[in-house]
Amino acid sequence: MNYLLIDTSNQPLSVAVVQDKETLSEINTNIKKNHSIQLMPSIKQVIADSGLDKSAIDGIVVAKGPGSYTGLRIGVTVAKTLAYAMNAKLYGVSSLKALAATAKNEQGLIVPVFDARREAVYTGVYKYVDQQLVTVIEDQYLPITQLLQALHELGEDYTFVGPDTDHLQIHLDGKCVANIPQAKYMIEMLESPENVHEFTPNYIKLSEAERNWLNQQNKN
Repeated sequence: MNYLLIDTSNQPLSVAVVQDKETLSEINTNIKKNHSIQLMPSIKQVIADSGLDKSAIDGIVVAKGPGSYTGLRIGVTVAKTLAYAMNAKLYGVSSLKALAATAKNEQGLIVPVFDARREAVYTGVYKYVDQQLVTVIEDQYLPITQLLQALHELGEDYTFVGPDTDHLQIHLDGKCVANIPQAKYMIEMLESPENVHEFTPNYIKLSEAERNWLNQQNKN
């Protein structure tokens, strides 16, 4: 089986082509450019570098969130469009779990974090058990103080993961590794295919615009 994997859930961009579990080609970058400009040329490049024809792609795998609203919309929209046009299966994977997988050499709990501003994060807690990445705490939006409290209660060593740890480190109290996402790791997390027409990103938290709209509706 040949898969095209896409992660645009935050500032980094990662795309890869994987055949079964062998990575044929990949692009991983943390350059500050608009994903709407970067993504399609990157997809064309990794498919060309893989040596496969695009008609050989059996599945499209996309990081479904949480993360940047704009990044998620772009990634999911492109993935749905390609899956429909190429008659390929569509798979969605947690952006946080995909990021956690980049730290498989770390001991103890793995805590991927995306900055949600106002000293809060999108996060989950994961752990490798018998070489399988399992969920300890489900993905959610949390103030950093609540995340730290939950980690202390678990009573295990932990490592924060992600490029946002660079500027969040002053609020965190554990080891930090500033890994960027690598889409190839999502191949380990496939479950049932998604319905191409009904699939939507997992935003977790409403955007400020959506919150303002709902507040306005409640006043009327």
